[in-house]
Amino acid sequence: MANIKSAKKRILVERRNAERNKSIKSKVKTAIKKVDAAIAANDKAAATTALTAAISEINKAASKGVYHRKTASRKISRLTIAVNKIA
Repeated sequence: MANIKSAKKRILVERRNAERNKSIKSKVKTAIKKVDAAIAANDKAAATTALTAAISEINKAASKGVYHRKTASRKISRLTIAVNKIA
């Protein structure tokens, strides 16, 4: 356990930030799963609406620094390509 006051504070701050990041990552994963489910069901309309919601969540995560901007871009790109492949 830390003895120095600033180290104790860092532990608290890191814990809070980890919880925030976990929550945001969970929202992104849920949004991606909804897109994947719509793709598996071959439902273009549902996939498109789920995709817009997922893109929004991914961009929020990237703007908060939870995901690197290129990681976010890659995720969005792969989802968009998958949705566009639906006949």
